[in-house]
Amino acid sequence: MTKKIGLIVGSLREHSFNRMIAEAIPELEASVEYEQISIAELPLYNGDLDRGDGPEPVRLFREAIQRVDGILIVSPEYNSGIPGVLKNALDWASTPTKTAALLRKPAGLVGATPGVKGTILSQQQIRQTLEAAQAYVLPFQKMYISQVMDKVDAERRELTDETTRKYLQRYVQQFIHWIDQVPALEG
Repeated sequence: MTKKIGLIVGSLREHSFNRMIAEAIPELEASVEYEQISIAELPLYNGDLDRGDGPEPVRLFREAIQRVDGILIVSPEYNSGIPGVLKNALDWASTPTKTAALLRKPAGLVGATPGVKGTILSQQQIRQTLEAAQAYVLPFQKMYISQVMDKVDAERRELTDETTRKYLQRYVQQFIHWIDQVPALEG
C-alpha cells in the first residue's frame, strides 16, 4: 500500500519560500502520495473550545493528520523561533492527550530562510513541541535551506538549485524509509 505524507507549511503567506519548497517535494519523490494540510483556518488555541472534536477547522485538521502515515513540516523561522501559527496548529494537534493526532506520528522537519543560518532555532523549538506531544521526529537528519531566495525562481514558484533539490530529495527518501522503522520504537 502506498504511503501518504502530509505536508504542513508553517507560514500563511501565499508566496512563502517554504510553501515553494513544500510544493517541490512531490516532484522530487513520487513514490508516495502527498496531502497538503492547511493551518490557515485554525482558531487560536483555547482550552474552552477544545471539547469533543473541537471547532470544525480543528476537527478537519486533526483528521488530516490521522489520515497520513507521517507529516513533513516545512517552516520558516520568525524572530529566531517557531512561527506562532505553526505552534498554534501543533497545540491543537497535541490534544486530547491520549488520542492526539500527533501521538506516535512520524514527523520530519524542513525549513527555508533568506538568512545564512537556515532555520536551526525554529527547528529546535518545533522538535521540542513535537516530542512533548509524543510524536516521533526523524532523528539525526537536518534539512536547513539558507539563502533560499537564491535557490528558487519566485516567479515560477520553483526550487531551482540542483544541490538543494538533491539534499531535499535524499531527506524525504530517508524520512519515508524511516516511517517503516517507527513501529520498532513502540516495541
